[in-house]
Amino acid sequence: MADINVDFEVRWYQQPFYLALVEQRQKRLIEIAHRRWGKDEIVLNGFRDLSRQRPGTYWHCFPEYAQARKAIWNGINGHTGKRRIDEAFPPEIRTRINDNDMFLETTWGSTWQLLGSDRYDATVGSGPVGIAYSEWALCNPAAWAYHKPMIEESDGTAVFITTPRGANHAKRMYDRAVNSPYWFAEISSIEDTGALTKAQLDESLSEYIDLYDEELGRSLFEQEYYCSFEAAIIGSFYGSHIARARKEGRIKPVEWDESLPVITVWDIGYSDDTVILFVQVIAGEVRIIDTYDASGRDLEHYAEIINGKPWALKYGKHWLPHDAQAKTLAAAGRSVYEQLTKDHGMQNVSILRNTNTEMQGIIAARQLFPRLWIDDGQEKFLDALTNFRREWDDDKKAFRDKPVHDWTNHYADALRYLAWVWQEPVTKAEPEKGRVLTVGPGSTATMNDLLKAVKRSSKRYD
Repeated sequence: MADINVDFEVRWYQQPFYLALVEQRQKRLIEIAHRRWGKDEIVLNGFRDLSRQRPGTYWHCFPEYAQARKAIWNGINGHTGKRRIDEAFPPEIRTRINDNDMFLETTWGSTWQLLGSDRYDATVGSGPVGIAYSEWALCNPAAWAYHKPMIEESDGTAVFITTPRGANHAKRMYDRAVNSPYWFAEISSIEDTGALTKAQLDESLSEYIDLYDEELGRSLFEQEYYCSFEAAIIGSFYGSHIARARKEGRIKPVEWDESLPVITVWDIGYSDDTVILFVQVIAGEVRIIDTYDASGRDLEHYAEIINGKPWALKYGKHWLPHDAQAKTLAAAGRSVYEQLTKDHGMQNVSILRNTNTEMQGIIAARQLFPRLWIDDGQEKFLDALTNFRREWDDDKKAFRDKPVHDWTNHYADALRYLAWVWQEPVTKAEPEKGRVLTVGPGSTATMNDLLKAVKRSSKRYD
């Protein structure tokens, strides 16, 4: 076994994961484990030991950059009183350390750094040979899509550790991984590990019930300690609406109706994700038939996506957010609206007026849900809506009246914009036909024509 620090001991229930990571050099690992299992601890120490065997760049990624600093870089081990980073990488094995970048270099030439999935596209430099995602169920899944080519190029290791957060991308990854010889996949509930006593579990359950009430408290306790994927997301704005839509069969394959136009609704991210919804309104049903998201791409890319869809000749209107009319210095004083319409030839483009608050938009989106149908292939969009949630105030032990601002926001913003702009397609009514009368040989006129002629004659003699 690789050398480890004298202060670090692999717990018996962590050993299969540690051996797969360090000894067997498994390339892909996912651990769904209960609260206080020691997920970050085992990955910190495992990556240190792996980096001795294969020197290179190693990243440890949290859902948010600020969270990484608080939990690991500045975090203190309550049992020892030492910084967690100093326990895993003590000063005697470091050659340099950068506090601003949460970066360090070891005496054997490897580097290790903390990142946030909210800034995944800001990672630069040499490609990693190892990357770990902490609380993967809360991370932006686009981070792995962005990093995966780097890991594949280096034939590196990717690790995903988390407790469940509903049946989202983490569960789907586990379901695929558990049947793959290429993966180590494990669920470790408190029943599997016995890491806490009955008295400790009873105390935790009581705390959850005191905070959230009997039903929700028990549900969250099952999630955190028994690794249940069925619990509701704490403070989710749309979680119950998504669950009801699934139950009522409104999340299913949704086909494009070629007889009616498609509208697009955009949320534009200037430094992160841009989201586009493709929508049809049919007999009062608001159908999301497709979605698209990307980060760091120019407007030409999005115009190509719009024009490349099979319904490219059947667009109704393109709705842009209010900030699309702002003129930017980077675009020589032109707005996004001007660039899309003048440079890329997009027609029927409208700007959504900034007259409603975020909470008003969320309320409107909730009211839209009963008539909303969503194509079940839009997994990332559905995950984002499910995980779009209120902020939690630890001091007041209550939810704040505003959402957490993370990777889910752009998808949720696109939905609330849709809630403001959707409408039935306008069809032109056929002009009413009057009765046709014969007024002379080979000549006909309608009754409307005769009435107009009478009016003209009466005006002439007034």
